[in-house]
Amino acid sequence: MGSSVRELAEKTPAGRDRYIDLLRVASLGTVVVGHWLMAAVTVGDDGRTEVGNLLAVVPGLQVLTWVLQIMPVFFFVGGFSHALSHRSLSRKAPEGGGSVYSAFLRARLQRLLRPTMVFIGVWGAAALAVQLLGEGGALLDVTLRLVAQPLWFIGIYLAMVAFTPPLLKLHERYGWGAFGALVLAAGAVDLARFAFGVPYVEFLNFAFVWLAVHQLGFLRADGGLRAPAALAAAGLAGAAALVALGPYPLSMVGMPGERVSNMAPPTFALLCHGMWLVGAVELLRGPAARWLARPRVWRGVVAANGVSMTAFLWHLTAMLGVYGVLIAADVPLPEPATGAWWAQVPLRMAAAALVTGVLVAAFRRFERPGKPGDAALAVPGPVSGPAAALGVGLCLFGVLGLSMVGFGGLLEGRTATVVAVRMTAPVAVGMALAGWLLVERAGRRRTG
Repeated sequence: MGSSVRELAEKTPAGRDRYIDLLRVASLGTVVVGHWLMAAVTVGDDGRTEVGNLLAVVPGLQVLTWVLQIMPVFFFVGGFSHALSHRSLSRKAPEGGGSVYSAFLRARLQRLLRPTMVFIGVWGAAALAVQLLGEGGALLDVTLRLVAQPLWFIGIYLAMVAFTPPLLKLHERYGWGAFGALVLAAGAVDLARFAFGVPYVEFLNFAFVWLAVHQLGFLRADGGLRAPAALAAAGLAGAAALVALGPYPLSMVGMPGERVSNMAPPTFALLCHGMWLVGAVELLRGPAARWLARPRVWRGVVAANGVSMTAFLWHLTAMLGVYGVLIAADVPLPEPATGAWWAQVPLRMAAAALVTGVLVAAFRRFERPGKPGDAALAVPGPVSGPAAALGVGLCLFGVLGLSMVGFGGLLEGRTATVVAVRMTAPVAVGMALAGWLLVERAGRRRTG
């Protein structure tokens, strides 16, 4: 792998924005480390295993989420990359047109959906085997539920890719106006939710909040973020005011048992938080660019980018596996946030990193980009674009459903509701798989 990474690093085009690659790796890495740190596993006197949240045990640490809740940066990076990719494919479209949309979807989703489908397949088979064999246990049951939770991020990202073409057109016509419209829409949703008690309206902010952050990536691609300090200051001041004066909690991640969450569904406070983070990382672009000019540093970023999604998918599996070994070996698990607990943290995180590395080595080949020409434009046809859109929609519902219902109880009909649709784990797996196959098929038809 070392030689291939070196070759890729040496072939990097001079005009490539290396900072965007660093932000992609750093944002996913921060999420992984944050999950490892926040997990507080305890075993009660009755032998029952529970997975708590460190931020609930020590509420004062919730202020750290204003820096460590970095998913908005990943979606911002996605907007930048999606704009460049769609424009590149549009320029290469054959005369008379090709299905740019289906080719765009496949090109952007290959390295996302392939490792995701492998993850779903492996855990789905494992969960089915556990149930058929009558095995299980407290930690295993919790694991079957928790390992699927990060899939919510995949679902949101799928929606961003699907909406890129129309929102990019709006950006090219209205610029900051398109971003402003999404911000106003997100604010109107929260006003209707908190001031007037309109039921279910809050779920619209899954679109408005995250697509507004995504729109900032379009502005970055066109050089529109010329005042990052102002963006950061406005976002930070807005988030602080909303938390201090409004019904918004301090934590920018979901907390167990809270009446209002800034994450699920997203709130206007989370949008302000995203603005603050995007402005902050843009202020660091100059020094980071000089650091990334060092060959060794850039090779490290290239290597990490090649496995980042695989590591993200499997990092909870690794962490819970480490806890499983500790419990099986009768290693005492101290009470969370005590001195003994903090003393164990470096060892647990090192072990989780090691297991994640093993899992990455096993599954990283599914994240590799396709062969040259795989992203070629589709032959013009009446169904490739709609088929690709249908595929993304099925994938979106499937992975969001799995993130909510988990892999436990595959044969028991356990359900979760996704936008008024009741789904079981088998149905969610089927939808995700069918959607992925549609996207692959629609984008694979090539020009002659």
